[in-house]
Amino acid sequence: MKYIPKIAVAFWFLLLLAAATGSSVSAAGMVSNVQPITQWDMLWNSTPQEGSLPKPPADSEDWKQVGSDEVPNNRPTSSTSAWIRMTLPELGSETPAILLENVYGRHVILYKDGIIVYESFRSYNYEQNKILLPLDREDSSKKLYIWTDSRMERIGISGEVLAGDQRELMNIMIQKDLFDVILGSAFILVALTLAMCSTFLFKPNLSVWLSLCAVILAIGLLILTYSPFLFTFYREYGELYLALFDIALFLLPPSLALFFEQMLGDIAYIRRFRKWLTFYSVVCLLLMTVNLLTLERYYRLYYGASVTMLGLQLMALLIFLMVASLKRAWKGDREAVILSVGFACFAAASISELLWFYIRQGHYNLFLWKWGVVGFVISLITILGRRLAEKHRQVVQYSQELEMFNNELQRSEKMEIISDLAASVAHEVRNPLQVTRGFLQLMSGKEEGKNRDYLQIALEELDRASNIITDFLTFAKPEFEHIKILHIDDEFRHIEGIISPMANLQGGKIYLDIPTDLAVKGNSSKFKQAFINIIKNSIEALGDEGQIHIRAYRTGNEVFIHIRDNGEGMDAQTLTRLGEPYFSNKTKGTGLGMMVTFRIIEAMDGRITFTSAKGVGTESTIRFPAAGTSPVPHS
Repeated sequence: MKYIPKIAVAFWFLLLLAAATGSSVSAAGMVSNVQPITQWDMLWNSTPQEGSLPKPPADSEDWKQVGSDEVPNNRPTSSTSAWIRMTLPELGSETPAILLENVYGRHVILYKDGIIVYESFRSYNYEQNKILLPLDREDSSKKLYIWTDSRMERIGISGEVLAGDQRELMNIMIQKDLFDVILGSAFILVALTLAMCSTFLFKPNLSVWLSLCAVILAIGLLILTYSPFLFTFYREYGELYLALFDIALFLLPPSLALFFEQMLGDIAYIRRFRKWLTFYSVVCLLLMTVNLLTLERYYRLYYGASVTMLGLQLMALLIFLMVASLKRAWKGDREAVILSVGFACFAAASISELLWFYIRQGHYNLFLWKWGVVGFVISLITILGRRLAEKHRQVVQYSQELEMFNNELQRSEKMEIISDLAASVAHEVRNPLQVTRGFLQLMSGKEEGKNRDYLQIALEELDRASNIITDFLTFAKPEFEHIKILHIDDEFRHIEGIISPMANLQGGKIYLDIPTDLAVKGNSSKFKQAFINIIKNSIEALGDEGQIHIRAYRTGNEVFIHIRDNGEGMDAQTLTRLGEPYFSNKTKGTGLGMMVTFRIIEAMDGRITFTSAKGVGTESTIRFPAAGTSPVPHS
């Protein structure tokens, strides 16, 4: 997962580079000495006999004027070729040239002054030709004849025809298609990187991840191999480019349907359509193989199945997926909202361009769908990023809970050991202590001077030992014999009377803010013992003019009691050890007082938590089930 940020950075860098390329293209297109040619003449022609070259025809009334944005029509059924005649503008550059952005045809020949100046023939079915023809100044106002032969319905010129300086036209020619190469390569790189990262995923997440990789890989291959750049500068690998384009086209619909099926849930009509698209893609792949092995003898059948029929099915799929994602988004699913926005860009651009492509009978180069793809893929990566972030949050939460449960288990084991020890030893130890104390008390009444002081010290230490044993017994047997309804206000008034003198000696004050209607169930003496321990710790932590605020309130079925002081506070490590046996940050502390407090509160089905900061103070929060309610389960 650590590679995901790097993928995102690389992806955005490539997109910015592509955007910069696009900006330079626009700037190049605004050069002042580049002149567009917007009209030319066109003449349908029959295919010449094999072995002979066509010759430019003479002037006749059969020539028809065509604009750059018009689709040639009235094509004779027997005609597979056409002549195009255009008048060159005034050429003022030292190195003039003409750029034909797109000439449809497998065999294209250019004539100037009746002489062939350019010829291109391709053995594979890619008929978009981008031609940059050098000229001379003397060619101004001359006629340029173009003969093109095509097996497809498309024939003629599509796109811009520009005349100007050869270097500037070369920049336009390269930069205009370089964007497709960069964008397609970026998607392929992202797909391959994501596929490598998928090896670290668990099986439940693997299918959605791999389907996303297949979608991004197919889109990247479509963009890259659809671009004329490769066919113009590396035309010897044209058959490979076409095969990759078709394979990507067959891969995209089923993988896209599978991804949406897993993202949106098992939707019946999407699942059935995905199975059909998978079957149809396999059929198209077999047709492609047969067509290649038979030297394109079944090209018409293959073209109809792989372009016309598959394109219509892709439009239907996009509509189905858009409807499904909008339904989920309408229900408030955030991921569905993100997916709908990104997919709407892709679907709207793709469907509109495919419709326009069919309306113009193939005389249209798709380009808007690439920008829709960018928005769509960004939305997909955003959704997966959200899911990974959520998984990471859950892992952190589970780790924290596991650490808490581990600490609680260790504490429980320690408590169990102390409980067993206390139950078995405390009574046996207390009896000889009481006997010893009695004899020492008798002896102290008869002694004088230093011996009496020593005996008094011994009695105090025996009392201290007795108190420790009492704490042991309280911990070992926290059950209460006399349980009744305790009114919080009354209990704390008694506690205040007991503890206030100690607070006054420390220079501190106690403030109570407790309503009279709060009550819990428990044993009054144990309740007082627990809170006296807590308040004593707060008093001992006070400095000059210290304050202790005690407030209580009810929320739902629980009563909350907060005890906050402005004493010296504790660090995080001390907080985590509160309640452990024998842990105390006081020099004369036994470490059993807070342990007993925790035990009493737990026996009353309560919970206690502490928040503290060094130099700020400490606040303890205790919560009990309100009287008349069921205990709240511990979490």
